[in-house]
Amino acid sequence: MPTCLPLVLRRCHTCASERFRANGKFRVNANHKLLDAWLLVLCTACGETAKLTVLERMNVRSVRPELLDRMHDNDPGLAAELLQDPAVRRRNRIALDWYNAWRLDTGGSDHLDREVIDVSVRFAARIPVRPVRLIAEGCGLSRAEVERLIAEGKLVSAVRLSSKLSGDFTFTLKR
Repeated sequence: MPTCLPLVLRRCHTCASERFRANGKFRVNANHKLLDAWLLVLCTACGETAKLTVLERMNVRSVRPELLDRMHDNDPGLAAELLQDPAVRRRNRIALDWYNAWRLDTGGSDHLDREVIDVSVRFAARIPVRPVRLIAEGCGLSRAEVERLIAEGKLVSAVRLSSKLSGDFTFTLKR
């Protein structure tokens, strides 16, 4: 589950840094009956503000009132939703850096001493992470040990465990 908003990977025009921090602030501008809305992000190096386009030249009547209220209230939950929206990321040509922005809840460690463990992994948000890393952290193993268990056939899953995933999956660990 996420612990904070991810860093936005985009080049800063002032200092050439490539990381921005979203703080959940929005700017909404009305020009007659047309609305523009941006999510504001700050450069981690120089503090320069950049705008990520959320709405562009939208008719006021076509924008849901609750969405507009959330933008006016600078809702951090809305900022998280918009950062994870593929259309917003594609429009603004950004990527997200989830390093240290999530945590793993395993429900305790009493299951680790069993001979066979069936695990179902559920994502609270679409956070791209390598299953090998999740399994290593959740089971108290090193990544090399997890890779060895996969090679020996003692760690099996219907999904490919070596690539990044952002959706739910299951795996079985045999000791």
